Amino acid sequence: MQSLRAILVVFASVSAVIGALATPAAAAERVLSVGGSITEIVFALGQGDRLVARDTTSSFPPEATALPDVGYMRRLSPEGVLSVGPDLILLDEGAGPPDALDVLRAARVPMVVVPDTPSREGILEKIHVIGEALGVDAKAKELSAGIESDFDMAAAVVAGIPAPERARVLFILSTQGGRILAAGRNTSAAAIIELAGGINAVDAFEGYKPLTDEAVAAAAPDWILMMDRGGSHSAATDELVAMPALASTEAARNRAVIRMNGLYLLGFGPRTAQAIVDLNSAIYGD
Repeated sequence: MQSLRAILVVFASVSAVIGALATPAAAAERVLSVGGSITEIVFALGQGDRLVARDTTSSFPPEATALPDVGYMRRLSPEGVLSVGPDLILLDEGAGPPDALDVLRAARVPMVVVPDTPSREGILEKIHVIGEALGVDAKAKELSAGIESDFDMAAAVVAGIPAPERARVLFILSTQGGRILAAGRNTSAAAIIELAGGINAVDAFEGYKPLTDEAVAAAAPDWILMMDRGGSHSAATDELVAMPALASTEAARNRAVIRMNGLYLLGFGPRTAQAIVDLNSAIYGD
């Protein structure tokens, strides 16, 4: 705590000296990006050279991983953030914790909170906000136009699937401890499933919650969708389809399991239209 106070004293003193001369955010040259899709957009706008650091979720493009990592976006450390000396922080609206953000505001580090709505319109809004913050509005408009075209093509692919043939897809976030943590309504997982022409198999609740065996059976998934990560939150296919909660489902009987990169699948950034097409192809075939 003492070291944190010392950092704040230094930053507050510097801010007091240069406050009247502070450059606009658009002229910032030491930018910290917190949020995987934000980092993708910064690079897609041709502004990657202005980044001095990123958070753990920022794993694409590959060049981003060479930057210093300030930690997971929902568990930021003020010391870690301030140590890279940013003159602008682009921050996903889900980042935190709140007390860490309060410390950063007290240090007078310019921050732009980027909205994160999992939709076509939400992606375009992200690009607009980031482009404006970086002073590259023209590039943002060009990128948005390309993404709109990509989404139109993805929508045309999905439109060919008759409603009665749409598959029920269960997104499993975690199987830690033998419990299935699944995606309900108003989640990025539900949004990408529906955009890809599927039906989110769970609609009894919002967010991500554990399911009982009975709830899994009622969900009746044709497919299981997961991120392709390892560790205690995942499970090999043999283990997954043998779980008592899943074993009786059509998805388990057919070993119908799709695994995709988490940021690509759920990030809702520049690559999302292609992720929709890829998920659609995995479910329905080419």
